[in-house]
Amino acid sequence: MKKQNFFLAHKQFTLFFILALVIVGVAVFAPWVAPKDPLEAVMLDSLKAPCAEYPLGADKLGRDLLSRVIYGTRTSLVSTLILVATIFVVGTLLGIIAGYFGGWIDQVIMRIADMMISFPGMILAIAIAGMLGPSLRNGVIAITAVSWTKYARLARSMVLKVKRNLYVEAAVVNGTGTLKILWKHILPNMLTTMTVTAADMGTMMLELASLSFLGFGAVAPTPEWGLMLNEGRTYMAKAPWLMIAPGIAIVIVVIVFNMLGDSIRDILDPRQD
Repeated sequence: MKKQNFFLAHKQFTLFFILALVIVGVAVFAPWVAPKDPLEAVMLDSLKAPCAEYPLGADKLGRDLLSRVIYGTRTSLVSTLILVATIFVVGTLLGIIAGYFGGWIDQVIMRIADMMISFPGMILAIAIAGMLGPSLRNGVIAITAVSWTKYARLARSMVLKVKRNLYVEAAVVNGTGTLKILWKHILPNMLTTMTVTAADMGTMMLELASLSFLGFGAVAPTPEWGLMLNEGRTYMAKAPWLMIAPGIAIVIVVIVFNMLGDSIRDILDPRQD
């Protein structure tokens, strides 16, 4: 029987993978896609309604909203990728250390994780970002500080399961170094499940945008969707396009990456037959 093409066999994944590539393409080629400089202010065109010159309108400084939304794609994607990678590495590493070495190391890491979980995530992230000061980098640090626990707890539980296998015990008896055991025997057996867990890029993007909207993330004049929503709320009645454009961009991108993540989870989830 002829093997079915992977992309035809997983139509949902294919659809949202193509859409994600389009979004990534917009971010990469933003200087060529955007019709204007996103930072160029033309005060005579302040709050100008959508027209031929400004397809999505202009903001309070007369900056082209379409260009700012396009450049915002780059800002959001890069910061979200950095956030997801940081959380993945920090959480997985701490979970592996806790699960493999056990004892007081495990107790310290897990008690810190329990303490972080006991607080509402976004509230704690706002508190951390408020102490560090508003910036996109500090927003990434704040969300990382409250989100690593999920990865750490999962990684720890998987290490505890894997290290009881006979081949790991045999490697220990044969004097194999700890780093080699972790790299060759434990990490490969948990990487798929950890990757499935990391497929929540849309959620992380939404949390970063939320911090920026609240004034704890990106700062002006950075073209970032959450910040653009914050700037536009003052003119909601007079110039609603200031919130509609970045709001729709957030909804579309979050849905695409959440659905892509669900598709990847369906494909890679080891519990699936």
